[in-house]
Amino acid sequence: MPQFIRNPAHAAGMTHRAIPIVLLMLTTLPTAAAAAPDTVFFPSADGKTEIVGYLFRPQTPGPHPAIVLLHGRGGPYSINVNKDCTLVSQTNPSAACNAGSLSKRHAMWGQYWAGHGYFALLPDSFGPRGKAHGFGRFTHDDPDRTDVNEKTVRPLDAEGALSWLRSQNEISGNRIFLQGWSNGGSTALNVMQRQGPTSGYRAALVFYPGCGPAALLAQTLRSAAPITMLLGTDDEEVSPDRCRDVASRSVAAGSKIDVVVYPGATHDFDDPGRRRQSNPANSAALQDVMVRAIAAVDGLKD
Repeated sequence: MPQFIRNPAHAAGMTHRAIPIVLLMLTTLPTAAAAAPDTVFFPSADGKTEIVGYLFRPQTPGPHPAIVLLHGRGGPYSINVNKDCTLVSQTNPSAACNAGSLSKRHAMWGQYWAGHGYFALLPDSFGPRGKAHGFGRFTHDDPDRTDVNEKTVRPLDAEGALSWLRSQNEISGNRIFLQGWSNGGSTALNVMQRQGPTSGYRAALVFYPGCGPAALLAQTLRSAAPITMLLGTDDEEVSPDRCRDVASRSVAAGSKIDVVVYPGATHDFDDPGRRRQSNPANSAALQDVMVRAIAAVDGLKD
């Protein structure tokens, strides 16, 4: 059972209020026959980079809400193909890194949202900057990551994605949400910090982000829009305790942050691949989060 903390400031005494969850069966997961996403291009808010994105579409007429998916430091593509990928752009399409070679997790979530009546846009922040191969574990200090960093670069891509989605007639412009994993989760927190009280993303789902000073613009987040932070106690890459500390200070400052902690779950607990899902804690976390994610955004109506 996940530990659900409505107000992380109460976590110091380890008093958690667990909530019951109805677990979805595997029928909630998309099938391999699901349609591939469209490839789209839009400008980053940095004013100089054209971002390639992969757009998953609902099967019914719109307008529909939308969600932007922010990949982690490994990039959006499968590790089976991305080793030699560099630049991905309109003028330099990649034979290996494209809409047909997204990682299982990104394809799963894109199809999941489309199946629930949401447009899902997965921007590639790395390919347009010549780094579609992504980065391995514990490479945060690699200087090659400076021009794709989660504090000053990737938030501008997310802001560009928001503007582009709002320009599309099929999309409900005031119901656009944000989801990010790891480095993309840190990016999502920084986006929410940057937008402040202004009209922007309606809410954010943040999976196992880095929460240290090197990853976040502020150690006390100020967000008028709600944030759900999803963490695993056995995360081997980032510190869930540090994230809970950030959430606690942020709630005390007036932000709306819910923290869900999955006992025994690791980094990438929602990766549907066999290696991660062989851990029962990851499997339970994946089932729970597939229910929790749609509930978090469906409740925010116009």
